[in-house]
Amino acid sequence: MALDLNLPKKNGLFITGTDTGVGKTLVTGAIASILCEQGVKVGVFKPIASGCRHDRAGLVSVDAEFLALCAQTDYPLSILAPVCYKTPAAPVTCAEVEGRPVNYEAIGSAYRYLCQNCDVVLVEGIGGAMVPIDPRHTILDLAVEFDLPAVVVARPRLGTINHSLLTIEAIRHAGLPVAGVVICGYDPASEDAAERTAGDVICNFAQTNLLAIVPRDEASCVEEGRLGSGVVEALRKVNWKQITCG
Repeated sequence: MALDLNLPKKNGLFITGTDTGVGKTLVTGAIASILCEQGVKVGVFKPIASGCRHDRAGLVSVDAEFLALCAQTDYPLSILAPVCYKTPAAPVTCAEVEGRPVNYEAIGSAYRYLCQNCDVVLVEGIGGAMVPIDPRHTILDLAVEFDLPAVVVARPRLGTINHSLLTIEAIRHAGLPVAGVVICGYDPASEDAAERTAGDVICNFAQTNLLAIVPRDEASCVEEGRLGSGVVEALRKVNWKQITCG
């Protein structure tokens, strides 16, 4: 069932992953940083965030803080992450535990603001594409409202082929284009045949682009607001301006 948020059409990307903890925030932040270097005014958007911390301003998303730093933006976090939960769980569970359903009006209002004030908007999902956000809708249903090309961030580990292909199939079935796949956290020192070939197998089978293989980078840490050069340089090889702006 459609959410019908009536959102504006905008240049940008929807960054999703095969799972939680695959590096979506790191990849989104690096893309934002690269575009900023090229003179693009980037809006970063985490419509729903869980596992947030309390401070004097209320609930704060660490992911949104990191994205704001990478995008060099001073927009309030209430715009960048309009729906926040303390519980580290799927939104449908957070809403039940905390007694607050997902506020779609807040998501739509914040997204419209970014669309009006930025050249491109990078939207980062929560968990994987099929994570439920209420009893009838998933993250993918929300992505359809943004109507942006999707970038799938995947692990380099054994098992990632199945997860990645299922994610790509679900995105396409929903009617969204897939811009390509980013393999994140690759460590050549510990690679095996599965890790070495996973990206090519995924993209050859799914007929999509292997955009980048991002190395494991100890200099990067979302929680500490650090974006390492290894991540940025791996993603800098991609023409993100062309992908986001057409």
